[in-house]
Amino acid sequence: MSPDEIKSIFALAAHRASRFRISLPDWPHSPMQSYGACVEDFDGPLPEDAVNAIAALEELAEKAEKGLQMSTGNRFHGWVIGSSHVVGAAADMMTSAWGQNTGNHIAAPSASAAETVAAKWILELLQLPAQSSVGFVTGATVANFVCLAAARGEVLRRAGWDVEAQGLFGAPPITVLIGDDAHTTVFSALSFLGLGRERVLRVTTNSQGAICATDFIKAVSKVSGPLIVVLQAGQINTGAFDPFDEIIPRAKKKGAWVHVDGAFGLWARTSSSKESLATGLEDADSWATDGHKWLQTPYDSGFAIVRDELAHRRAMTIAASYLPRTVEGERDPSHYVPELSRRARGFAVWAMIKALGRAGIDSMINRHCAVAQMMAEKLTEEYGIKILNDVVLNQVIVRFGSDLSDEDGDHLTRNVIARIQEDGECFAGGAVWRGRQVMRISVIGFGTDSQEGARSVSAIVNAYRAVRSP
Repeated sequence: MSPDEIKSIFALAAHRASRFRISLPDWPHSPMQSYGACVEDFDGPLPEDAVNAIAALEELAEKAEKGLQMSTGNRFHGWVIGSSHVVGAAADMMTSAWGQNTGNHIAAPSASAAETVAAKWILELLQLPAQSSVGFVTGATVANFVCLAAARGEVLRRAGWDVEAQGLFGAPPITVLIGDDAHTTVFSALSFLGLGRERVLRVTTNSQGAICATDFIKAVSKVSGPLIVVLQAGQINTGAFDPFDEIIPRAKKKGAWVHVDGAFGLWARTSSSKESLATGLEDADSWATDGHKWLQTPYDSGFAIVRDELAHRRAMTIAASYLPRTVEGERDPSHYVPELSRRARGFAVWAMIKALGRAGIDSMINRHCAVAQMMAEKLTEEYGIKILNDVVLNQVIVRFGSDLSDEDGDHLTRNVIARIQEDGECFAGGAVWRGRQVMRISVIGFGTDSQEGARSVSAIVNAYRAVRSP
C-alpha cells in the first residue's frame, strides 16, 4: 500500500470512531437492529475478489453501527460494563496499528515495559502487596482461572504433589469453600481446572449475597487437607462484600489459599468513600479484577494478581527452546497468563491510569456510587417500586409491583424491562434474585453523573407507569 492509501484508511477509521462517540447523546440506548437482522445484513456469498479497502471499511461501519449496544453511553445500566473511555480507546487503536504480540519482553519491549509499570501502579492503586505479580488477561473470567490455577498448584505442592507435571489423576483431593452467591465465572474457572462446579462446598449467604461468617467458620472447621477459599468483593446484583476480616484469618489457620473475585468491587479500595467495604482482603493470596469495568479501558482487559509470584509462574509459564530466556530482574509477560500470542493490553491500561490519575479514579467511583444511591431513593418515591438491596456500592435491584402477588410482580417487572429497552432512553436488564424477577441497575459508565441518573430514573418511572396503566 502507498503512504496515501495507509493515511486514508486510518483517517477513515478515526473519523468513524470519533463521529460515533460524538453522536452518542443522540443514539438510543438499545441496538437499532436485532441479532437476526444483523446476520442478514452482514451475510452474503464469500467474496472471490478483493474490493477497495475504504469501501470495505465503510460497509463494515454502516452494518455494525446499527447493531451496537450503547454500553459507551451515559445511561447504560444493563450490566457492570465500563464505557471504554476515549483515551483508552485511542490507545487501543494505536495498539492495533503497532501490531505487537506481547508474548515476551524481547518480542515487544515497550509493550512489556508498559505492562510492568502499569502492574506496579495497579498494585499501588488497589493497595495490594507490592511483591505481587500481575497477569494482563482478557477479563475477570480468565483472571479467576489464572489465580485459581496458581492456588491449585500451591495447595497441592504443600501436600507433596506437582499438579503441573503430574496432573490431577491420583492427586490429593482439594476442598473448595465458596459462597452461595459467587459469580458464575468462578464456577466456570473451577470447572476448567478440574475442580468441579458441583463438588465445591457452598456456604450460605445473607440477604445481600455476602457469606455468613458463622456458617463459614463452622464449615472450615470440618475441612482437612488442601483447601481453597473463594471470596467476593462486590456481589454482581447487590454490590455486597464478604466479611474478609472475619473469614480470612480463619481460613489461613487451616492453611487455605484465599482467592478474592473482585471484578468490579476490588476498585472500591481506590475510593476514599468506599475503601472500608474492602478492608481485610489485602490478606488474601490472589485477586481477580477487570480493567474494562471501573478503570474504563476498552475490551478486553483484566488482571490476575497473585501474592506468591513463584506460584503464579509455576501455573502459567510457557517455555520452549525458541523462546528467549528471562534475564534476572526482567518481567516476562508469558509467565503470568495462559496465552503466548496476545495483544499488548498494557498500553491502554497505562494510558488510562496516566490520564485519570489516582484522584480521577477516586472521584469517578465516588460519583457513581452517589448516583446509584440517588437513583434508588428517587425510584422508591413511586408507589409500587421497591429496592431490594442495601445500595452500598453502584448496584441497585429494583422490583416493580411490590404491592402485587409474586407472580404478578414478576410479570410486571419483565414487562417494564422490555418497555425500557424498547424506549431506548436508558438501558437496564433483568435477573432473578431470591426467586423473584428483578431489574438490575449498574452505574459504571464514565460519563454517568447525577443529571444522567435522573434522566434514567424518569425513563424507568415512565415505562413503569405506561406498563402498569396502559
